[in-house]
Amino acid sequence: MDIEARQTAIQVTGLRKAFGEKVVLDGIDIEVTRGTVFSLLGPNGAGKTTAVRILSTLIPADGGRVSVAGRDLAKDPDGVRRAIGVTGQYSAVDGLLTGRENLILMADLHRLGKATGRRAADDLLERFDLAEAANKTALTYSGGMRRRLDIAMTLIGDPQIIFLDEPTTGLDPRSRRTMWETIRGLVRGGVTIFLTTQYLDEADHLADRIAVLDGGRLVAQGTSDELKRLVPGGHVRLRFDDPAALDAAARTLGAQTRDDDALALQVPSDGGVRSLRALLGRLEDASIEVGELSVHTPDLDDVFLALTGRPENEKVASR
Repeated sequence: MDIEARQTAIQVTGLRKAFGEKVVLDGIDIEVTRGTVFSLLGPNGAGKTTAVRILSTLIPADGGRVSVAGRDLAKDPDGVRRAIGVTGQYSAVDGLLTGRENLILMADLHRLGKATGRRAADDLLERFDLAEAANKTALTYSGGMRRRLDIAMTLIGDPQIIFLDEPTTGLDPRSRRTMWETIRGLVRGGVTIFLTTQYLDEADHLADRIAVLDGGRLVAQGTSDELKRLVPGGHVRLRFDDPAALDAAARTLGAQTRDDDALALQVPSDGGVRSLRALLGRLEDASIEVGELSVHTPDLDDVFLALTGRPENEKVASR
């Protein structure tokens, strides 16, 4: 196995799936690097959950090639299952069992052995701050506690890759933040996370790379910053120390949005290093000092609205 293959957790090429005449996934390509968070975004019905169900061996694909943890999904599904964990949209926690009993049940299913399974359960209860509630039934847990227990149960098998399908849906803001820190901790420990979410700020905070799925097709992929630069509306705000500098900058840069009261200019920009360097170079060549500079880029909400839910010919052309 070459170095690139060892660094790739998930490789998807031409993945297709249809239910009857409805095409849900129309030849998508995905590559996920080990030890990172990859987020799949898309409107309801875009195919996110279907993609997770295929990659986690729950349903078969109609076409394409998939490698998960170095194992061919079609040829070695059992090997894939041994390498992954899955936390779905709905908790797999048994509310009638205690937190510890839920974990021990999962350990038994993984055939860890009695002593090993109980040690693993106790370690995970401590790790996920559930030790004090270990002997309480899961029905008494808050939504955030149940979600932490759900992920702890997924970790019993020591998976290399975890699929999290909308893991924070229904959680309050504090519980969501706690879940984010849990996910970051998993990645720091070397786990790869494949995340679907309907919260764009969640992808923005967590994901190393993001793919946007719409109508069964990937309409964009990249880092959060790269995706934001696809959407018009980014700009640089320049503030100057005196009206003379503002006038000189306006003449140098041409027609821009000008705020005389604030001594500021708003200059369209993608926010990239190259464009910023060019802008500042023009001002430096004209011996114009800038008092303050701030970069404003569209957020993921803007990206999402621009790339999804509209006819193909109306979407952002640059991808």
